[in-house]
Amino acid sequence: MSAFRVLGAGVAALALLGNAAVAEPATGEQLVDVLNKIFGAHEKTRASHAKGICVKGDFKPTTDAAMLSKAPQFSAPVPLIGRYSLGGGNPAASDGQKDNVRAIALHFNLPDGSVSDLLMITAPVFPAKNPDQFLELLTAVASKDKEKVAAYFAANPESTGQKKYLMARQVPASYATADYFGVHTFYLTNSDGQRQAVKWKAVPVGGFVGLDDEAAEKSGTDFYRKELEQRLAKGAASYELFAVIGQPGDQDDDPTAEWPADRKSVKMGTITISGLEPAATCDAGVFDPNVVADGIEPSPNDKILPMRTESYAVSFGRRQ
Repeated sequence: MSAFRVLGAGVAALALLGNAAVAEPATGEQLVDVLNKIFGAHEKTRASHAKGICVKGDFKPTTDAAMLSKAPQFSAPVPLIGRYSLGGGNPAASDGQKDNVRAIALHFNLPDGSVSDLLMITAPVFPAKNPDQFLELLTAVASKDKEKVAAYFAANPESTGQKKYLMARQVPASYATADYFGVHTFYLTNSDGQRQAVKWKAVPVGGFVGLDDEAAEKSGTDFYRKELEQRLAKGAASYELFAVIGQPGDQDDDPTAEWPADRKSVKMGTITISGLEPAATCDAGVFDPNVVADGIEPSPNDKILPMRTESYAVSFGRRQ
């Protein structure tokens, strides 16, 4: 298997926010430093999405997919490596924590040996719209100063959206029964050169299944791995992948904001998770939303996207 990029999807300081002046543009080093301050620097562990499960499977495109994108995974089935994870840098985080995102990172292995990555979380928004704001948020969290946290929220109400979404829903009963969202805009280009803005969404076959607060608490801190092992021993877990179609005027630069709810979707294919993989398979590189096949383009206006590449590289280097 070729070397690839592993997930750090939507860092779960998401529930915790704060206020601090940032004079210089935020760097990947600064972001990883403050994440380590919040969660601790754990040896050979990601600064974000530290707790995870490596899996394998495949992707089968629909006949409609190639009409939107010329990327190889949308014209023929491809194998994939994936990683489920919890947000944040605590490798002992509780699987039942309600205000924490779950994530899925997918690494499509393409016929020519290249890769194309797709990262999604269980909320449609991220808690910051640019790296400086994200550093400001994390710095306040790290200070453990309640007044700074309150001041940050007062000044940046858009940062509350992710936690509000998570707290209004049940805890997913399984990684396999959660629905996942891409918080960033991508542009798809087909073989005729037509370009379309989209956001990604994956819906579990069989629908969302959750746990009420009492059931989630009783399930313990590590129920996801056992549940997934038992589920996959009986059969694969599948999701339908959709491209939510953007319209003129829809923002493509702010992952704290959602598009209008009436946007149409096109089913792009079926993601199937068929088994577990050793953690080392997923730890060999970095899942990166900017590593995509020709026919998929990250929004050039989204400042969080390049920050993710930089901070994931820093985190990867440190855990080696």
